[in-house]
Amino acid sequence: MNIHPIKSRTAALAGPWIRLVLGATLASILMQPASAQIKVGIIVSATGPAASLGIPQQNTVALLPREMGGKKVEYILLDDASDTTTAVKDVRKLTAEDHVDVIIGSSVTPNALAMTDPAAESQTPVISLAASIAIITPMDPKKAWVFKTPQNDALMAGAVVDHMLAHNVHSVAFIALTDSYGQSWINEVTKLCDQNGIKVLANESYQPTDTSTTGQVLRVVSVKPDVVLIASRGTPAVLPQRQLRERGYTGPIYQTHGVANNDYLRVGGRDVENTILPAGPVLVASQLPDSHPSKQIALAYQKAYEAAYGPGSTTTFGAHLWDAALLLERAVPQALRGGEPGTEAFRRALRDALENVHDLVISQGVMSLSKTDHNGMDNRARVMVTVEGGRWKLIQ
Repeated sequence: MNIHPIKSRTAALAGPWIRLVLGATLASILMQPASAQIKVGIIVSATGPAASLGIPQQNTVALLPREMGGKKVEYILLDDASDTTTAVKDVRKLTAEDHVDVIIGSSVTPNALAMTDPAAESQTPVISLAASIAIITPMDPKKAWVFKTPQNDALMAGAVVDHMLAHNVHSVAFIALTDSYGQSWINEVTKLCDQNGIKVLANESYQPTDTSTTGQVLRVVSVKPDVVLIASRGTPAVLPQRQLRERGYTGPIYQTHGVANNDYLRVGGRDVENTILPAGPVLVASQLPDSHPSKQIALAYQKAYEAAYGPGSTTTFGAHLWDAALLLERAVPQALRGGEPGTEAFRRALRDALENVHDLVISQGVMSLSKTDHNGMDNRARVMVTVEGGRWKLIQ
């Protein structure tokens, strides 16, 4: 495996593990002809507001396979700094200069949506690490090049509304990010609330860089909802939750799977106790029943990640990158029958092979993709969790 730290905009990438990987593989890589390697471009949001998602993804690169289908794999890692313009520039660099065969990334929905056009122009497959269903639907010639490993927000929204119905919730208020992730979540939940007779009493929004949501919180508290749903991600999701508690709201608070990492717990502290949210199975791998198809793979990722980065450091976001590699491992052998890495024929064959992946067990569920479904996950890809004593707990 070869990783190019100089091609990343994140200073942290010059860490010891990068040097170790380079030292272990440089000689063998130099002996390989260029056509023998599969080039994988990776774009994550390792800095900026989405860093709590991108850092575990960046960390996971060191754990990815060094070989696929008998070919050496070269990983080229870039940081888009949580910025859509930078994400687009990174795609153009990876395709025009590095001539990658596939791109994994980026970490957040706005960046993933912005990457679609340049990736399609170069006919390079993309495996997104962001959640919104809008990344892959409605299917068209451009989105035909885009796949994703995170669960669709529509799937996770269904789990939230099912939980509300089971607990006799009749009204809800929303506080959501203004971006495409937050608004996509609100659209999905609103549809389900309307279908199930749950009244939406307020719909407030904020920016991930805001330092106060007092006005939004006061309006939400004034309408006295049964529950509040915060549609946000990472550490910016803590702000409205903390201010809800400060303003006396004592009811249940739901979050989305965009907060399923330890940074949210660390920053939130007591204010995020008893939060309810849907998450990928890997978040509570050890608590899963033995019958869950993802348990063993989720535990394998957890073991590998925590051996490198410490006990309790596993997040669902890093696991999305791990799962992208599992997806590629399944598709690459078939794609190699269609062409050599570094060619348009291989990229097209890889895209077609990804569409033909069925019953692939990953750390977050089971994937069965098709020409019309580039995510292919079902209810096995979601569990409901809460926060108890500063830790994630599976809701049975």
